[in-house]
Amino acid sequence: MGNRHEWVRDSIDLNTSFGDHPRILLKGGTEKVLMTSIRGDKTWSALHDAIVKESDRIIDLPVLQRIQIGRRLLDKSREAIRRIFQLSYAYRMTGDRKYLDRAEREMLTIAAFSDWNPSHFLDVAEMTMAMAIGYDWLHGQLSEVSRKAIRNAILHKGLEPSLDKRYNSWLTAEHNWNQVCNAGMTYGALAIQEDQPELAVRIINRAITSIRLPMKDYGPSGIYPEGYGYWGYGTSFNVMWLSAMETCFGTDFGLSAMPGFLGSTGFMAHMTGPSGRPFNYSDAGSGGGFHPAMCWMAGKLGDPSVLYMDRLHLQRSGVEGRVGDRLIPAALLWKGDFRMDKIPAPKDLMWVGHGKNPMAMMRTSWTDPNAIWVAMKGGSGNINHAHMDVGSYVMEADGVRWAMDFGMQEYESLESKGIKLFGRAQDAQRWTIFRLNNFTHNTITVDSQLQRVEGYAPIIASGSKKEFMHAVTDLGAVYKGQLAGARRGIAISGSDHVVVRDEWTAQNKETRVRWTLLTPANVQITGSNEALLSKDGKTLRLRIETDAHIEMRTWSTDPPQYYDAPNPGTIMVGFEAVIPVGGKVSVNSYLLPGKSQPVKTPALSEWK
Repeated sequence: MGNRHEWVRDSIDLNTSFGDHPRILLKGGTEKVLMTSIRGDKTWSALHDAIVKESDRIIDLPVLQRIQIGRRLLDKSREAIRRIFQLSYAYRMTGDRKYLDRAEREMLTIAAFSDWNPSHFLDVAEMTMAMAIGYDWLHGQLSEVSRKAIRNAILHKGLEPSLDKRYNSWLTAEHNWNQVCNAGMTYGALAIQEDQPELAVRIINRAITSIRLPMKDYGPSGIYPEGYGYWGYGTSFNVMWLSAMETCFGTDFGLSAMPGFLGSTGFMAHMTGPSGRPFNYSDAGSGGGFHPAMCWMAGKLGDPSVLYMDRLHLQRSGVEGRVGDRLIPAALLWKGDFRMDKIPAPKDLMWVGHGKNPMAMMRTSWTDPNAIWVAMKGGSGNINHAHMDVGSYVMEADGVRWAMDFGMQEYESLESKGIKLFGRAQDAQRWTIFRLNNFTHNTITVDSQLQRVEGYAPIIASGSKKEFMHAVTDLGAVYKGQLAGARRGIAISGSDHVVVRDEWTAQNKETRVRWTLLTPANVQITGSNEALLSKDGKTLRLRIETDAHIEMRTWSTDPPQYYDAPNPGTIMVGFEAVIPVGGKVSVNSYLLPGKSQPVKTPALSEWK
């Protein structure tokens, strides 16, 4: 630390040393050591080469233009990070000035934009981060004229709008906006600190306080409530912030030790099935990917096994496929001493987490591509980016995802048609969107009603013994006013099939319950309580065992509204059951891959 000022570790002050440029993420003079480390591992070496090759391609691209799509400039801001981060990395690691010149031209063009769209502040945050990385990493080689133009843009189009109450409601948010915006503003402050010392201290101290809000949401277990896709967004920028604090000040102010934050590595590893695809609940896409932030977290934990799925993603897509990731150079900065060809599989086959969106995930093997894998969730619809999917699950076996989730619909496709997408009230227009309500998830619908948004379903029991891995969630509050009681348990039974057990109690009225499973498979109803699913030469039987009268059915996934996205190649299968006044019904729904046979399943009260 040298003569660096010591402080109470929840703030900095005007006496705090920021050090010389470059000070963000990678200190000056450390490039050769990093290069030696990179060349010691063929995966990292190939990734480095891919970034340099992509930087050569970027040189020939037209510079970005301020073209807004709907309410967002975000695609331009993200491309700015991708280009400037990779070009700056290529320059620092090779010394070839062509990369610096191209980055400088990009930054001067962006600096001349009329604004960076503060009404949608994510756009400003990412653009500020892009400009800050380029300004800091290339500082000593930029002309004074260029430095002044870029510095003024960071100040007037980035930092100053963040002080305007019209644009900074994200300071009190408990979700990804807080993480991304605080990270972007902090990078801007770090970049121009010499010229704006008081403002830099103010911005950074504000972030140290504010960013705790979303970080609390990882507790107690590591679940990121907004789901897989937004973990990749919010957590990645959170780690960009933490890493910048450590590099510049030698501390992350203890924030990485907040309950559940580093534990979210387990959440992310277990969220991915043998196919490489995640449980895409909430507003998430269907594809999985490599996350540089996992490298930083693995280093903090000293546990390379959390990178097991990330390693598989690199193997499957190839490092050349990662250069579209705007934060990809950070993986080389955070890789530590882990060799990607020697990442072990995690030890645990099951992971259970509690919090705003409690989850349980279980599998029969990490290394068998035909393994059974199930991921289920409780939680609530009253969470940022949530769907009405409480009690839902996805399931894979024999290399096929039999039970699936649509995930998100692209925002602009809805907003451009006037849909108010982000309301959370019970009567919000959000719940008319086909992919988002409970009618299309692997859960239940009671008397054709929506789940109760204010309801919350905890996981109340679980067990990790291999012969009966299981978890139970209490859905009662989510069906308040519709059922007197509702519980669901999901288990991998006998290591060869899955059982979903539902127990329902009706109120003082006859009640119709619809049980649905969304699948990409071909479906044939084969009996009064069975259906046969087939896909890719594999089969799965859906067998329902209950004393109640049921009607096996399929439902179309054709979009009912003009604004809904199409859903080709999918269908819903399940049953409807009528519960008499005050009646109690229990249902065992068996998902039987191949030739597996059901095993008698006890009441949920016996699932200890």
